[in-house]
Amino acid sequence: MIQRIQSIYLLIATVLSGGLIFSFNLWITEQGTKFYALDSISSTNLLLASVFVLFIASAILTFITIFQFKKRQLQFVLGRLAILINFILVGILVYFTQNLSGEMQVSEKGIGLLIPIFTIVFVVLANKAIKKDEELVKSVDRLR
Repeated sequence: MIQRIQSIYLLIATVLSGGLIFSFNLWITEQGTKFYALDSISSTNLLLASVFVLFIASAILTFITIFQFKKRQLQFVLGRLAILINFILVGILVYFTQNLSGEMQVSEKGIGLLIPIFTIVFVVLANKAIKKDEELVKSVDRLR
C-alpha cells in the first residue's frame, strides 16, 4: 500500500525537508555570502542552530510516516507532528529574517525560506488523504 497518494505527498515533503535545504539558500548576508540551513549549525545562537536539526527532524519524521500505512491513526498523528515542527521552523526563520539588527545582516531572502511552507502543504494534503482512507475503511466495516 505504499503506492497511495498520501505516500507520494509524504515523499515530496521528505525530499523538500531533507534534500532541497542543501541546494537552496535561506538568505544572502550583506557580505554576499549565501546562508544555507547547514550553516546554521556553526551559529553561536542556539535558536538559529536548531534550524538544521528541525529540517532533518521533519524529513525523518515524514519518511517514517510513509511506512506506517497499516496504522493510519499513527500516520495521521505523525503527519500532524511534522506540521507542528515545520510551523516552529517557519516561526524561527521569520524571526531571524525580520529581527536581525533591523535587517542589517540579511540583505536578500532566499527561496529556502519557503521550504517549510511547501512541506506543510504536502503533509496537510497527505493527512487529508489518510483521513479519507480511514473513513472509507470505517464505512466498509459498517457494511459487514
